Amino acid sequence: MFKRILLKLSGESLQGEQGYGIDTERLNQYAEQVKAIAQKGVQIGIVIGGGNIFRGLSGAQRGFDRVKGDQMGMLATVINGLALQSALEAIGQKCRVLTAIRMEPIGDFYTPSKALRLLDKGNVVILVGGTGNPYFTTDTGSSLRAIEIKADVMLKGTRVDGIYTADPEKDPSATKFNEITYDEVIRRGLKVMDLTATVMCKENGMPIYVFNMDKVGNLEKVIIGENIGTLVKP
Repeated sequence: MFKRILLKLSGESLQGEQGYGIDTERLNQYAEQVKAIAQKGVQIGIVIGGGNIFRGLSGAQRGFDRVKGDQMGMLATVINGLALQSALEAIGQKCRVLTAIRMEPIGDFYTPSKALRLLDKGNVVILVGGTGNPYFTTDTGSSLRAIEIKADVMLKGTRVDGIYTADPEKDPSATKFNEITYDEVIRRGLKVMDLTATVMCKENGMPIYVFNMDKVGNLEKVIIGENIGTLVKP
């Protein structure tokens, strides 16, 4: 069983079936799943995207300045992080938000040592604001944070049950990998994460596990070792 994880959630997943914003039913499902594994003694860091509110790159394509657009995207991750914090605290789970950009009292400023202290005290730690810099995605932010907090694995919760040879929602002949190497992900151009994030995990030996987070109970199954997704490793 994993002892410390970094869970990467997409902002889009929070919008559920409504297509925008935050679906409270989906949010509460995520909170319950996180609490269930926290009660097993797993230390949990969470990085969440902001695409359900604003995506910096798409904003730039619509005419926003890229730096300003990315900063808006960082703030969107803060909104999602606060929503998840609220949902976790409502069910009795200790939780803290750490921000990559100073914005007390919304959250404490992130440092790896502060995150580790909070994890050791039983807090779920939500890491928002990306890396604090433009031109980096939350995929890269999650890779960086996983390495910094010395996680056993980075879990990427998505709406599909792993990595396929092609997009299974578009290609019915696509086949799933149970395991795949970083190099093969890069060679095949598979859209697991952006290239920077994948290379960062490869260079630091951080395994990635991709699974369907939207199916209730799957997070706990991953933690106890059930093979329900795809492992990316050397």
